[in-house]
This record gives sequence, C-alpha cells and structure tokens, in this order.
Amino acid sequence: MMSIQLFSPTFRIEECLAEIRECLEKGWTGLGFKTVEFEDRWKAYTGFENAHFLNSATVGLSLAFKILKMENKWVDGDEVISTPLTFVSSNHAIVYEGLNVVFADVDEYLCLDPLNIEKKITTKTKAVLFVGMGGNVGQYEKIVQLCKRYNLKLVLDAAHMSGTRLNGEIPGKEADAVVYSFQAVKNLPTADSGMICFKEKKHDEICRKLSWLGINKDTYSRTTDKGAYKWKYDVEYVGYKYHGNSIMAGIALVQLKYLDQDNAYRRQLAKWYDDGFNNVKDRIKTVAVADGCESSSHLYVIEVNNRDQLLLALNESDIFPGVHYRDNTEYKMYAYAQNTCPNAHRLSDRILSLPLHLKMTKHDVCYICQQVIKYCN
Repeated sequence: MMSIQLFSPTFRIEECLAEIRECLEKGWTGLGFKTVEFEDRWKAYTGFENAHFLNSATVGLSLAFKILKMENKWVDGDEVISTPLTFVSSNHAIVYEGLNVVFADVDEYLCLDPLNIEKKITTKTKAVLFVGMGGNVGQYEKIVQLCKRYNLKLVLDAAHMSGTRLNGEIPGKEADAVVYSFQAVKNLPTADSGMICFKEKKHDEICRKLSWLGINKDTYSRTTDKGAYKWKYDVEYVGYKYHGNSIMAGIALVQLKYLDQDNAYRRQLAKWYDDGFNNVKDRIKTVAVADGCESSSHLYVIEVNNRDQLLLALNESDIFPGVHYRDNTEYKMYAYAQNTCPNAHRLSDRILSLPLHLKMTKHDVCYICQQVIKYCN
C-alpha cells in the first residue's frame, strides 16, 4: 500500500490548463479578466453581495481588521476575542493592526464557546473572530446574537468553510466580513489565494484600493477605459500588493464547478470514518458536526489519550495525519494568555486530524481505522 497523506489536492488538470492558456494567449495574467469573473461566480454561488479576490486568506483577515478599525475609529490596544485553536495567521491578522487578541475557550466542536466569549467581553472589546474549524459551524448562530447584543463586529474566518452550509444556506451574511482560503490543500485549491466578502459595499470599495497600493483605479479598469486620462489615477491610502491574479482565478473557476460534489465525497469519507469508530467511542472520540450544518468536511478530527505516540505509530504504517491545531497560547508571542482556555489547552494535546482527500477510497479509510484502533488498544 502507498503512503496515505493528510492532504492531497485534486485538480482537473486539462480544464485548469485551458483557463491558464486563455490568460497567456490574451496576455493578461494579473488583476482583472479572470479575477473579475471568479468574483462574480463566487457571489452567485454564495449569495454574498461583495467579493474581492486576494492572494491569500491571511491578507483578507488583515484587511478586514484594518478596515473595520479605520471605519469604526478603533484605537491601538482595542480587543478582539478569538480562538486559541487555529492556525496562527488568524490571530496574527489581529496583531498586524495594533489590536490585542483576547482568547476565549472552545466547545465540543473545536469552535469558540459563546458562554466563554461573554465572560471575556470588556469595554475595550470591539469584535469577535470566529473560525469554522474543519468546516464546522459550531455555535455560530449564538455568537451572531451575542455580537448583536453587545454591539460587536463579527469576522468569520471561513478558511475551512468553502461550500459549508447552515440550514441550507451559505453562512456569513450576518458577519461584517467573511474570509475564505483557496490555498493549495483547501477544499477549493489553487496554488494560493483567498476571498474577502464584506457586508457593506463601502468596505469592499476601500478594500479594493488598499489591496492595490491605495490606488483608486485598478489596472484592468484603466485598460478598459477608452478616455485619454486612463493613466491618471489618485492614491488615497498607503496600501499593499494584496490582490489576486488571473492565473489563480482561472484555476479557481474550474475548482468551483466541482466544489459541491467534492465536498459530498468528503462527507462520505467522514461517514466511513464514523462507521469505523462506532464501536470504540470509549477510547476514540470523534468531533461532532453541529446540528443543521452541512460541513465542507475539510478535516476529520479524533480525540485520543495517547496522541503523540499514536501519530508516530501511524507514520510507521505509512499513514501521515496532522494536528489542527496547537494551542496558540503555547507560542511565545501569545504566552500572556496561558491557562486562560483550559479546554483548548487540553484538546491541543489530544486531537489528531486523519487523512481526508478526494484520492482516498473506502478501503483507505477502513485501513486507517483499523490501525488507529489497534494502536489505541
């Protein structure tokens, strides 16, 4: 048997190459052309009114907090409540903008616990960053209501949530900003790119300027301008080079066509895992999917007593799982919050993400389940 990796992206290669070829033949590989088309397709797919294609989800989160801070007159040192159980870029994006991360604990879905969030709210709290771990919505609806009650902004880190639905709808219309990742191993993989969807049009307009060095007229719109002054633009902000390009957008256009059917197969893999662990729930706990959630199933996470030993043993059997994630308060820069989120800290030493990708078969899942059960015994 060949080794089973945690992630292995699937690309419809000929279709992707056709999109890339069109960019090369047209001579337009940068901002515009395909990025505009993909933004339109993403808005049609999700139902969001605004969508801006970027070079990563990390810059999307950074822009979300920059613009919300700027528009709402937050000051350095104001607080955003976030999770310690996430990739470090989620919390770095808050710090980039001079805001302080206040960590709240997680629930049984590995997502923020609304009861613990409420305990962490102070007069300095301005926003909540909710991470949909593995595609799960957790208690998102309760957190939406909590933000309304305390007049807090809500940013949804949907890096794992491409295609996730809650009660049949793409979640996030209630959030002030939603940020998706199309990084190489995500459910909608490119090489690297992301999307930010603001609730308010004016925030989308500012974002487009900030992601193109603060320039108020992008290259593509200047190219389609027949007037004599197409070269004449203004620079309104000190911006960044954060926008996406047409090569990545071309790949994304192909991947979006298959997103729902790919996610359906991922959910089938997760169901096979559930069946495989059904009789050993006393030793191997699986992370539940919240009621009403049709998850993207980006991750399949189990909780075990001997995680590190199990991980090494599985490697010996050519199975290569991962850990999502290490408690961020264990990192030096966030150590000020150690011991503030006991459930996240406990889980950080016990959770393991099992391989989950489209190249896997039922046989692969059964083999992994057998090996996990064997080593846990």
